[in-house]
Amino acid sequence: MKKTFVLDTSVILYDPQCIFKFDDNIVVVPITTLEEMDRFKKDLTETGRNARHFARYLDEIRKRGSLANGVEVGKRGTLIIDLFKESEKCLPADFSSEKNDHKILSVALKIKQDKPNAAVVFVTKDVNLRVKADALGVVSVDYEPSRVTLEELYTGISTFDVPADVVENFLSQKRFPFHEKGILPNAYVVLRDQHDPNHFAAGRYAATEQEIIPLKVPDQGVWGIKPRNVEQAFVLDALLDDSISLVSLVGKAGTGKTLLALACGLQKTIDEGKYQKLLVSRPIFPLGKDIGYLPGEIADKLNPWMQPIFDNVDYIVSFSGGEKTQKRPTRRAWQELINQGMLQIEPLTYIRGRSLAYQYLIVDEAQNLTPHEIKTIITRAGEGTKVVLTGDCYQIDNPYIDSSNNGLTYVVERFKNEGISSHVTLSKGERSHLAELATNLL
Repeated sequence: MKKTFVLDTSVILYDPQCIFKFDDNIVVVPITTLEEMDRFKKDLTETGRNARHFARYLDEIRKRGSLANGVEVGKRGTLIIDLFKESEKCLPADFSSEKNDHKILSVALKIKQDKPNAAVVFVTKDVNLRVKADALGVVSVDYEPSRVTLEELYTGISTFDVPADVVENFLSQKRFPFHEKGILPNAYVVLRDQHDPNHFAAGRYAATEQEIIPLKVPDQGVWGIKPRNVEQAFVLDALLDDSISLVSLVGKAGTGKTLLALACGLQKTIDEGKYQKLLVSRPIFPLGKDIGYLPGEIADKLNPWMQPIFDNVDYIVSFSGGEKTQKRPTRRAWQELINQGMLQIEPLTYIRGRSLAYQYLIVDEAQNLTPHEIKTIITRAGEGTKVVLTGDCYQIDNPYIDSSNNGLTYVVERFKNEGISSHVTLSKGERSHLAELATNLL
């Protein structure tokens, strides 16, 4: 039996193509939803863009027939615009019929009342509205077409217990044929002695050759930064390999994501000259209450938001001689790199329409981006550009996404089968003992 899905405004503002994603079922859009969309269509935000896109979809669909009676969409589904005829009478006395949320909910109640045997599902991203629908006996669900929980997220690392001679053979031969089913391109592999867990070898799976190859990590580290654990070694291997165009790094605070990405970016840009410029950006979302407008030009306004990047560059420069210098590092080390044109800090606001060729692009705090924003950024990559996305999916400041539907997890799942991408999930914090305890206990 076909289901009837009633859509709330929040669903359409999140995904303007949602009406095409309910297979062969019936999709009902209340007229109140369209009225609410009018409030957003002039906004210059992603919400406004989605409202305008949805209006264009409806304008095309209505040419095929009457939306009031139903028009076929998607995989033989049906789209209906409900005109809110007497549906407010289905609301309990305590529910104000003046509220748009209640008007939209009443459409689902009316359909359920008129068709008792029909499977009616109310779809909304509003938590309170889902609770109200549930209280009124209407099945209500969140709209998450690409939801991936962190527990299910691809880690990029696989561990196999093998005989001791396999470990020794790989360490000596630097190659090991591997035909394990289910292993993905550029997956990082730990071959662990089945009798001695401390005896292991680590490498990367080369899908074309169907073998595990050793990690390419310089013994002297990168700009004085050396991996402190095997996860960080995996990260350096991915960041330094020019054949990998997209690297995604997910990990809790203090695991070294941004530090390693910057160190490798400086290595590839300044020392090797593989890329013309190191471009760093991050979405602008305050942790607490915003302090208001910032004075000055773009660079001045960006400085407070980009301070974590500057801190990491200063830290890297202080190590660039090998051992940590005893004297206080140059406070404006990053400014010299900017003046030389080797390092560029830029807000993501102005990235649309650009074509970035031969650049090492790092997007920090990518967990605060939506899937559409991530797509916009990656599609800016021109010839010879490497894109590095870093983020902690447990620290999200964007109110419209969560740990399961943000742009970073979206990219990890969509690109995990591609040979030009690599992903590593880091779990061991290395910032300090205090930071590691805070991450685990708080």
